[in-house]
Amino acid sequence: MIDVWRSMAEKKYSCTILLTLFFSTVLKAEHSFSNYRDYPITETAFKIEKVADNLSYPWGMSFIDKEYLLVTEKGGRLIKINVNNGEKMDISHDIQSIRFDGGGASDQGGLLDVYIHDVDDYVYFTYSHDLKKSVSQRVKERHSSSAIARGKLENNKIIDLEVLLVATPSQKEKKHYGSRIAIKDSILYAGFGERDLGMIAQDPRQHPGSIVRINLDGTVPDDNPASTTQLNWLPELYQIGVRNSQGITVSPHDGEVYFSNHGPRGGDFIGLAKHGGNYGWKHIAWGGTKYNGFRIGHVPFSKEFDMPLITWVPSPGVGSIHFYSGKVFPEWEGDLLVSALKGKCLIRLDFLDGMIVGEEIIFKNKIGRIRDFEVDDVGNIFLISDDAASGLWKLSK
Repeated sequence: MIDVWRSMAEKKYSCTILLTLFFSTVLKAEHSFSNYRDYPITETAFKIEKVADNLSYPWGMSFIDKEYLLVTEKGGRLIKINVNNGEKMDISHDIQSIRFDGGGASDQGGLLDVYIHDVDDYVYFTYSHDLKKSVSQRVKERHSSSAIARGKLENNKIIDLEVLLVATPSQKEKKHYGSRIAIKDSILYAGFGERDLGMIAQDPRQHPGSIVRINLDGTVPDDNPASTTQLNWLPELYQIGVRNSQGITVSPHDGEVYFSNHGPRGGDFIGLAKHGGNYGWKHIAWGGTKYNGFRIGHVPFSKEFDMPLITWVPSPGVGSIHFYSGKVFPEWEGDLLVSALKGKCLIRLDFLDGMIVGEEIIFKNKIGRIRDFEVDDVGNIFLISDDAASGLWKLSK
């Protein structure tokens, strides 16, 4: 009888493995991986030139007007740069960001994204909010959280600073803050990284590992998931199951918000931000593995969770994303441009009817780890790299 039970158990185990492999194969067929290393190099002619020098780990930038860019550095510096002659001017501010020392992957955060909103004349920031948290009566450790603030730029100073949202819980480790900003219809969207805490991204009562959605004054929109379909969620949450969102933008094609997300070792993706959605981290890893090579989850994708628009294996280190518009490169009109840190390249995704129908590398290995870029009103592209000795570059014809 024991042998019969053993035989039945073995058959059941074999069937489970076969079913897992079957569904994994089906999902892979429906959503194949993309390898940026196989992309062709663009045939579009361009030139790239350095506009300004002596930047240290810049992270975000936004146009003040046609002549000036506002640039953040992770170390806390805020700089106004003249894009015509490269002249720089420090902007004073009281944003309470943690100190960034350039200590590698375990030392992230600081002053992060910046977004100048012409409609209300506010400058919006994301940053790693610095705070102390008592962990015992005798020991105090420095903690931090992803945060959103806004202020006014007057006389080369940020005034009337308001902190709109500080993610809870805080965390001692300085990792995975996310923090890129987009504004659509006077509502702010931002990605909050999961702080390297994994399954916290599945807990809708905590902020890390999500896309948040708030009004521009920090209040909560009436139609957020917590008020409609996901009553147990925190009021600011719009989407969960995200690892570390490093780019976010509004599509001119359908008006939807798209974001980029870092996978672990493999599994970077771009996806649609969905009301009450869940991208599955850390149940699944979109084809990625742990950094020691071990598997995360049983399948790369699952019907239980939202599916990305495109997924990369290996990871390019996907960063900022923007839909291109401008006269300088009319052949790229409406296409999605993607910066890459690990890949040190700028990628163009041919975007048609909500689908990606082609890919190419615009350039690689020219300016380092590309962190962010902005497109001016005529279509020139300005870029910054995530390096200690960085600069501002201009891509044009």
